This record gives sequence, structure tokens and C-alpha cells, in this order.
Amino acid sequence: MLHLEERLRMGDEIMKTYIYEGGFGIVAKSGVGSAIKHQKNMLKQADIEEAKSWKEADIVHINTVFPDSVLAACLAKMQGKKVVYYGHSTMEDFRNSFIGSNRFAPLFKKWICFCYGLGDIVITPTEYSRGLLESYGIQKKIYAVSNGVDTEFFQSRNKEKEKQELHEKYKIPMNRKVVVSAGHLIQRKGILDFLELAKMMPEITFIWFGGGNDSLVTQEVKEAVKKKSENVIFAGYVEAEELRNAYCGADAFAFFSYEETEGIVVLEALACEVPVVLRDIPVYKGWIQDQIQAYKVHNLEEYKHNLMHIFKEKQEKLKGNARELAERRSIRSAGERLKVVYRLSGVNVLQSTHRGLPHRSVWKQEYNQEI
Repeated sequence: MLHLEERLRMGDEIMKTYIYEGGFGIVAKSGVGSAIKHQKNMLKQADIEEAKSWKEADIVHINTVFPDSVLAACLAKMQGKKVVYYGHSTMEDFRNSFIGSNRFAPLFKKWICFCYGLGDIVITPTEYSRGLLESYGIQKKIYAVSNGVDTEFFQSRNKEKEKQELHEKYKIPMNRKVVVSAGHLIQRKGILDFLELAKMMPEITFIWFGGGNDSLVTQEVKEAVKKKSENVIFAGYVEAEELRNAYCGADAFAFFSYEETEGIVVLEALACEVPVVLRDIPVYKGWIQDQIQAYKVHNLEEYKHNLMHIFKEKQEKLKGNARELAERRSIRSAGERLKVVYRLSGVNVLQSTHRGLPHRSVWKQEYNQEI
């Protein structure tokens, strides 16, 4: 009987993938929660067979770093299953997230290194986050595969109708410009800058989608939220359809985050063709170009300047470029890239035998192509 690794390399059978969802309730409203949902869609669109139960799984995807996730990874390895650990978190994006996060960041780094080290391979959303994880000294092969965006869902159906619905829902005059943003109410996401910019632009309505755990939010953020200006609306957590309509009905999307491993809401906004203004942070280097797909800025004055430019000038070319970028990072495209990563790591998930498949060097070349 062949060893499991030999069977994987030879492609004797089609491997089934199981997406472990332990702790999903904790992360459901976060980017990690979205990533887990995307992976299910990704498998389907890439014709990768999803295991319906743990028992029939050959490959296990793990997305969280909770204790139960560690136990799941260990159990999978004991049972001869291949573990794909998703590196959604870094020490850098752990900082400035909640009370005490800066103090515990170095310990968190050690913990995630242990967790990710349990994977046969590690997948992380961008080349930037891959570089961070490699710098931690993780001794496993790390691949960059976007979380993807559902470009079929995140697109405008009727811009005028979506704009009218947004203004009516939040009781905003139709002649007033609207800027939306999204994320947890934490310092890292730039909530303090969002509130300050709103004060600098009182003639514009600013809407923030997303919430946070009050017990973990810092006092500084709580005080700032209490003192928000009248042109700020906190919409809280909303379902995907309402968020999509908000993107499409708004005049601009502003993203204030100081650190990301990708930023799913940015991909969603780009897909919806709403002009995007975001902080020029390392994660966007090489794939989001300033003034091509979005406006990249460094301070509040630049946020204000670029938003005023968006309000005054048509942005058709920018919006078209943004949509093209979103298509390149769609769930379908990410699924195809995942399939390449599987093949490079010796896993056959294709609905055929290994005969006639491209040589490993071809798969490697395809993986290295920028998406």
C-alpha cells in the first residue's frame, strides 16, 4: 500500500477538502468569517470536491488560531490528512485592535507561529502577509492566495435606485454627498481618523458599517464615538446585500486601516465600482496603483483632497480599472490559484487522473503570475 504522500503526488485518487468551522461564531462578522465563506464558494467554482464531513476528508482547511483549531490540526495529522493552515492573522494586525493587544502582540506572534507550523502548507492572502510570516521563521511553505471577492454578487444592479434607497434609509438629502467605510470599531481600522475627517467635512455624510465588542474597545475609541459629529452615522453590522447596496449607492468608499493582510471590504468596494480612497500601506503595494484603481493617501488632508476631487470629476476610468482588478481577484480566480497551490504541494483535486496534466514547472510558472 502506498504511503499517503506518494498517493497525493501520483494523483491516484481525487482528494476531498473539508473546511473546519470551529469557532466560526466568534469570527462570523469579521474578515476571517468572510474568508471561510469564500473558501466554500472557491472550492465549488474551481471544481474542487468539498467533503461533507470530517470522516471523508483528505485535506482540512483551518482558518482560526483558537485552541480547538490546534486540536483539529493535530487530529487531522494523526489521521493522515493534509492540513492547509490559513494565515489570516499577523502580529502587525493584532496590534492596536483591542484593550491590551499591544502588550500581548509578541506572545500572539509566538502562538500563531506554532499554529501555522501545524500546517503541511500555509496560505495567506497577499505577498505582503506572506513576507511577514516568512520573516517570523515559519518553516513551512507559504503561498499567497487572495481571499477573493464574489464579483457576481458585488456589482451594481441600478445605481440610481441604490443611491435613492441609501439616502432614504438613512434620511440623507439627495443632494448631499455620502462617504461609506466599513470595519470593526477599533483603532487599527482608523476609526479615529474617520471621525476626525467627518469633522473636517461637515457638508458630507459619513457612514460606518460594522461594530465591535464593547468590552474590548479602548476607552479612547469609546469617547471619540460618543463625541461624533452630526454628519456621522454608525450603521452597525448589516447583511451582505445591504452593504453591497451601500457601496453602490455611495459617492465614495474611504478605508482608513493602518494594517491589513488584504482587506476584503476593499475588494468588495472595487467590485462595486465606487471610487475608493485608502491609506497607502504596504499590503497594497504592487497590486493597487494610485490613481489607477484607487486613490492612495497618507494623511487626512489627502483624504479630503481626493474625496473632493471624486465629487467634482467623473471617475469612469478609475471605476472600470477597479472592476477589472476585482475580477482578477475574484473567488473564481482565487479558486484556480488554490488549485495550482494544491498541485504544487502534491495534492490531486482535479476531476481527472494525473495523465496529461502540466509539468510541475508549468504550475509553478502559473502560480508566480501576478493576480
